Amino acid sequence: MLTRENLKVDRLDRRQPVVGQIVSLLRADIISLHLEPGTALSRAALAERFGVSQTPIREALLQLEQQGLIDVYPQSGTLVSLIDVEQAHRSQFLRIALECEVAHTLASNPSRYDLRPAEETIEEMRANWLHTNDARAIRPSDQQFHALLFEAVGQGELWDIVQARSGNVDRMRSINIYPGKAERVIAEHTAWIAAVRAGDPQRARETVRTHLSDTLRAVDQMRAAYPHYFLA
Repeated sequence: MLTRENLKVDRLDRRQPVVGQIVSLLRADIISLHLEPGTALSRAALAERFGVSQTPIREALLQLEQQGLIDVYPQSGTLVSLIDVEQAHRSQFLRIALECEVAHTLASNPSRYDLRPAEETIEEMRANWLHTNDARAIRPSDQQFHALLFEAVGQGELWDIVQARSGNVDRMRSINIYPGKAERVIAEHTAWIAAVRAGDPQRARETVRTHLSDTLRAVDQMRAAYPHYFLA
């Protein structure tokens, strides 16, 4: 359970909306499994962690509940939700459909779009991997890569929708770490951009499907290794 005794302290930027910062920090902890599925959350401890009253904590928890990352039981408690594989499949179906369309749009007229920011994130991923030898270190740049491609075609809001629905899949990605995972992600991003640069929509879409299918193919192994993380 998250209590006052085992919490960390986060300083919030008071010039920015507080609730959004709390949501982002707690979401990162849940996605990374720092807060494991089934962990009980104390609102008082969270208020102390962020140096706020319980009102913004309640608002943040409501948003995380809407994202399927926590379960709130009135008069009982608040828990980090168990991973819902069925919901993960639904959200991944949506994401693949949208990202394939983004890839198709980019590859159909690559000279129209600025791909350099996305390419720079690939170099960031490579540098972070070489520096840390930790596949988890590439996650921020990995996410930024996808966000930038949505933004390149003027659909940044759709990425926000994808993110809001991807909590279960993202937690599974945090479990599905294996030797060669970082190199694979970097290689697939590189192949994705190459297909777009070559003006090959079909190859771009196929690269997207391959890239986004890795995690859900490993569901059975993850369930076997961490049965207490998943809904029955």
